[in-house]
Amino acid sequence: MNIAQALDYYGAPDSFERRECSWLLEHILAINHLTLKYKSDQPLTPDQEQQFLQGIQRLKQGKPLAYVIGEQEFWSLRLKVTPDTLIPRPDTEILVEQALALINSEQRLCILDLGTGSGAIALSIAKERPLSNVIATDFSSAAIQVAQHNAMLNQISNIRFLQGSWYQALNTSYQFDVIVSNPPYIDEQDQHLIDLTHEPITALTAKNQGLADLKVIIGQSPQWLKPAGWLLVEHGYDQGQAVQQLFSQAGFNQVKTVKDYGGNDRVTLGQI
Repeated sequence: MNIAQALDYYGAPDSFERRECSWLLEHILAINHLTLKYKSDQPLTPDQEQQFLQGIQRLKQGKPLAYVIGEQEFWSLRLKVTPDTLIPRPDTEILVEQALALINSEQRLCILDLGTGSGAIALSIAKERPLSNVIATDFSSAAIQVAQHNAMLNQISNIRFLQGSWYQALNTSYQFDVIVSNPPYIDEQDQHLIDLTHEPITALTAKNQGLADLKVIIGQSPQWLKPAGWLLVEHGYDQGQAVQQLFSQAGFNQVKTVKDYGGNDRVTLGQI
């Protein structure tokens, strides 16, 4: 089997499946899309062909490509992902953008990321703001191990990982300039969950119409924020108004909701 034959192996021309086939080949062969195009007659080694066919089989079973190849790009980082962590989405970069706008690159600020998963948000901020100190928490020890690996993989040292549920991982003396979080926010009854069966359900859903964890994070945040500190959270497309109300009830000012790349409410932030 050569590259051209492999590219034709899965999916119709111009389909998403064909694009996944191309990305899988790029990963296995360690080449970019342009090289893939111009070396279409290059044969795959027996080992590469076996990896490719096994990968295609997993894709046909509905496995996300990120889990098949074990990695996902996010911001400017290459991240290891496993079934213990949520796959970082492009829309979550909105949360990173908004946080970076509040963090002066010449200041030594303290940043907290709650429910870090693969470390995508925390590591992106830590890389862009090397003078700041970032703490990232997660209740899952497996997720913490993945995030620590990603810190080493991307050579980011101004970050620490702590295991525990939300603020329970923290020493009571901690105070932060900025807190960020992308918590579970999908309603447990949401019909779209059927398409997300391969990702950890605990990283996706929350009680109280998806607002339970957001309520905890927002409600307890004032005691962990320094004066004039900021909280930023990601949430569902239909939760903007409810989340703004939670911010106001917790005493936040300058509360606003920012839309994602698709024009949907995605991130709400406020200053204490």
